[in-house]
Amino acid sequence: MDEKEYESYVKKVTPTTSLAKNMFMAFLAGGIICLIGQVLINLFIKMGLEKETAINYETLILVFSAILLTGLNVYQKLAKHGGAGTLVPITGFANSVGSCAIEFKKEGQVFGIGCKIFTIAGPVILYGLFSSSLLGFIYWIYTLFSH
Repeated sequence: MDEKEYESYVKKVTPTTSLAKNMFMAFLAGGIICLIGQVLINLFIKMGLEKETAINYETLILVFSAILLTGLNVYQKLAKHGGAGTLVPITGFANSVGSCAIEFKKEGQVFGIGCKIFTIAGPVILYGLFSSSLLGFIYWIYTLFSH
C-alpha cells in the first residue's frame, strides 16, 4: 500500500465529527450534571442543612453516582455522547478513578488497584496542584508589591 492509498484508507475509516454538535453535546451534558448538582444543593438546604454541609452531600452523591454508573458501564455511554461535558465536572474525575480501579482489579488489590488507580487522574492532580501553587505564589508576590 503506497502513501496515497493509505491516506485514502484513513479518510474512509476515520469517523467524521461536527465541532458544533460536539460543543453543544458537551455543553448540554455538563449543564445537566451541574443542574443536578444545584438541585441537590437546593434540596438539602430546604431540608435544613447549612450551605457548606449541603455542598458536601451533593459532592458525595455526584461522586458516588459517577462511580456506580462507571461500574454499571453506563457512564462510558454517556461520555460517548456528552464528550468533555461529562469529563470536566467532578463526576468525570470520579469516572477516571473508578474505571482504572475496575480495569486493574484483576491484577490484585496492591499491584492492580493500589498502583494503578490514579493512572488517569494522577496527572490531573499533579498539574492541578502545581499550577494552583504557582498561581498562588504569583498572586502572593503581586500582593506584596501592590501595596
